[in-house]
Amino acid sequence: MLFTVLSFIACKATENKPVVVPSGFDWQGHRGCRGLKPENSLPAFAHALSFPDVTTLELDLAVSRDGKLIVSHEPFFNPAICLRTDGTRFTDSAAMKMPLLSLTAEEIRQFDCGSMGNPRFPEQEKMRVFKPTLREVVESARAVRPNIRWNLEIKSQPSWDNIFHPGVEEFAALLVAELKHLGITGDVTVQSFDIRALEAMHRQAPEIPLAYLIENMDSVEKNLKKLTFIPYIYSPYYLTVGRKTVQTCRKQDMKLVPWTVNEVTSMRRLVRLGVDGIITDYPDRIRKVYQP
Repeated sequence: MLFTVLSFIACKATENKPVVVPSGFDWQGHRGCRGLKPENSLPAFAHALSFPDVTTLELDLAVSRDGKLIVSHEPFFNPAICLRTDGTRFTDSAAMKMPLLSLTAEEIRQFDCGSMGNPRFPEQEKMRVFKPTLREVVESARAVRPNIRWNLEIKSQPSWDNIFHPGVEEFAALLVAELKHLGITGDVTVQSFDIRALEAMHRQAPEIPLAYLIENMDSVEKNLKKLTFIPYIYSPYYLTVGRKTVQTCRKQDMKLVPWTVNEVTSMRRLVRLGVDGIITDYPDRIRKVYQP
């Protein structure tokens, strides 16, 4: 019993110690900086860029009726954070009946998705924001920091095909074309939970690195059997990451970038384990990882 208690105390003491973060570590601002500004908004990405440690901006993609790539976590208006154009709240059923795919990019930007704030993130500043296009986000960020990297998620699932988003082949084609237009194919990773989307991207643009998002408890080996190729990045929920995860990713020559890590002690644990990057809602907490 005494040994167990002493081991627990030693473990806690280690968690509270700063760590040496290796050169090239990839700190990713999740949806910009969701903990501080409205998610996936121009102010969120601008604020994330104000933190020098942030090397990558992470965001989600949907598609509008006029074929524009819209930066949005859901392919509809989330009732918890978005208001109708008249300032009233959505019901869940009304939101699901208004997919972004049914509206033009110009119509989408009339909706406010920031004034209510987000009850899950009390530090988030409330402000009126709209869902921007990918092009707007990239061009505005590039004007501030030309060397910023991108991690773009295709939000798709089979039951949403041609209702909330185009089929995955068309979705991937739209994204590949836009990445080439923006000239960022060498600075981007495309990620998805949907293996169909990853396979479509791999067929259409094998030169673009892909990240395999994971939310299950299966082993790395079991998850990899679902793909016909080895992805560049394996990206699981951070609480599922242990030494075996790190070792298996090394053997497969994959980088390991867990999501979404918001506590400094958890960040330190993962750095010590040897992950290659961390996705976080709070880029302002990154500096604390290095400090006592």
